[in-house]
Amino acid sequence: MASDVPSPLPRFFVVEKLRGGQHDIEFDADVLHTGPARRCPQCGDIVGALTWLPPYKGELELHGKDYGDLMKGPIDLLITERFAEGFKAEGLTGLSGFQPVEITRVRRKGRGPKPGPPPRYLYVTPAYGNPVLDMERSRILSKKPMECTWCRYVGPDAIDGLVLEEGTWKGEDVFRPRGMWGVIIVSERFMRFAERQAMSHMTLVPMEKYVWDPLGLYYPRPVQLDPPSKG
Repeated sequence: MASDVPSPLPRFFVVEKLRGGQHDIEFDADVLHTGPARRCPQCGDIVGALTWLPPYKGELELHGKDYGDLMKGPIDLLITERFAEGFKAEGLTGLSGFQPVEITRVRRKGRGPKPGPPPRYLYVTPAYGNPVLDMERSRILSKKPMECTWCRYVGPDAIDGLVLEEGTWKGEDVFRPRGMWGVIIVSERFMRFAERQAMSHMTLVPMEKYVWDPLGLYYPRPVQLDPPSKG
């Protein structure tokens, strides 16, 4: 007899850099050659960063004690070969490219032992096009109304939780959603893979709890009062 209990809805997470810690690392391209950015097929507006063109090479700046498995490159993501092998072995989807990146130098930031040789890094691009943000259920403050029903760009001033539109996710484990290509979202399957393999230099925030509020529009900063004078 089939169960009448509905299956739980998929969970999704926004990928953020884990600041500080023993795997804190940055990448700086030696020479940044770029190509055209992706454009919306409906309105023609830009819906992505410029394309990074070869040669893929640059320096690492090591802030922590060791190298992280995932970091933001000049455009899109850099991952270690260990990350790539595990990602493919578990059948995860949503990343393309996997182009080798030449590390020309490693500089240590601050005190610490001389760093050993870095792991091999690969340049990858997250999927874009299928999953779409539900602009009514997502909490996004913006002065610009949504003008295009495909890219749904509004230029956010603050975010207090994101929600995907039902039926638009096609199983991608890593993607940038239409409506806000500036964030990278991953599936629960990706989250479990990252936990099992102890992938470093990232934190995963449930997308419905994701907050970006640089001006304090949702959460006003407390007013700092001058201390009372002693005179």
